[in-house]
Amino acid sequence: MVSKDQTIGGIIFIVCVVVAILYTIGLFYFGNPLSWEIQFTLVVIPVFIAFIAVMFIGAWIGWTMATTPPPKPIEEITSEMEEEKKEEKTETPEEGETKKKKKTKK
Repeated sequence: MVSKDQTIGGIIFIVCVVVAILYTIGLFYFGNPLSWEIQFTLVVIPVFIAFIAVMFIGAWIGWTMATTPPPKPIEEITSEMEEEKKEEKTETPEEGETKKKKKTKK
């Protein structure tokens, strides 16, 4: 089952990729609407690179969110800690003495 964060990440990834593709197609397919040659190119290239960089960062964040497994619930972590404490309390005195001896030897 997919967590809420993974779903949001997948949506972010898809939106960024689709917007980047549509922007690229619109920019280069429709061309220069005002017939400015040099000035238009000087503005378009840096804006295009910056836009694609922002879309890449957004897609990367979405991909990371979508592929990262969700963290363990806090209840699970606390129950594991309680089980470890119970195991330490139930250990026999002989085991405790051998552990103490090992610690003092180091």
